[in-house]
Amino acid sequence: QVQVVCSGGGLVQAGGSLRLSCAASGSIISISAMDWYRQAPGKQRELVVTITRSGSTNYADSVKGRFTISRDNAKNTVYLQMNSLKPEDTAVYYCNAVIQVSQLRYGNYWGQGTQVTVSS
Repeated sequence: QVQVVCSGGGLVQAGGSLRLSCAASGSIISISAMDWYRQAPGKQRELVVTITRSGSTNYADSVKGRFTISRDNAKNTVYLQMNSLKPEDTAVYYCNAVIQVSQLRYGNYWGQGTQVTVSS
């Protein structure tokens, strides 16, 4: 079995910073892409940023220059450093990981989500 656990959310004032973490554990052979999504109230879940195993990244325009994703492959962990936060960044943030669990089997595994609230 595989578990993905997110942490690090909270309440912060506009202009502040937060760092999210997401750790995968269990029967893992390797992890390819790891992503952060977010879902604001009444809105669809959107992709914030993705990072490949080799470290290539792709950010949504709304967070470029403010958010930085990184990963530690040895720890099966991905991080999201969020700076210059805005009220419109308020959402539940989810981690997704594409995980190889057997020689021929890959799956998408989601974390439970962590709430980020930015006050104006």
